[in-house]
Amino acid sequence: MNYYRRTCPNGTTPYTIRRGDTFYRIARRMRVSLDALLAANPGINPDRLYIGQIICIPTSTPPTPPTPLCPLLRYGSRGNSVKQLQQLLKDQGFNPGTIDGIFGVNTRNAVIAFQRNKNLIPDGIVGPLTWAALGVNCTSPTPTCPPNSTPYIIKAGDTFYSLAVKYNTTVDALRKANPNVNPNALQIGQQICIPK
Repeated sequence: MNYYRRTCPNGTTPYTIRRGDTFYRIARRMRVSLDALLAANPGINPDRLYIGQIICIPTSTPPTPPTPLCPLLRYGSRGNSVKQLQQLLKDQGFNPGTIDGIFGVNTRNAVIAFQRNKNLIPDGIVGPLTWAALGVNCTSPTPTCPPNSTPYIIKAGDTFYSLAVKYNTTVDALRKANPNVNPNALQIGQQICIPK
């Protein structure tokens, strides 16, 4: 029986938290970005989920566009964005340990040391201010596509491979048309360029 009632807005669908669920696992299973899942659930603490709680899963582009260059990272985060963070910290002289894409204790300690050095709140959470201090432009305008390509907005489940098949091109051509896009970290609502 569900004691936790919540209505989800248009563009999302309700989901009931089960044992072992985390926002990261739900985002992967539902094929949505972690940022989109967080944006669809303001007021929900992703570190304090409980069985039976209702959250909202995005089924379309989130109301606020994601910032693909600046994902929110914290202890426990994983993936290519974490690798990028670790490399940037290392380049700035703050040792995150092995550059493995896992936001563990060493990465957290390096983030806190970096934040203190830059007079930021040393909370170990990497948001837009920390990214900006690392030299990443979080507010870059939506790129315009070069000639012989057309803009495309990423939807749930899109990959460079599936887009290459759908638009009769190659993954290599997609990478060349999108040199600043990480194909392993596509986000719903992100714009890329499809070669004609």
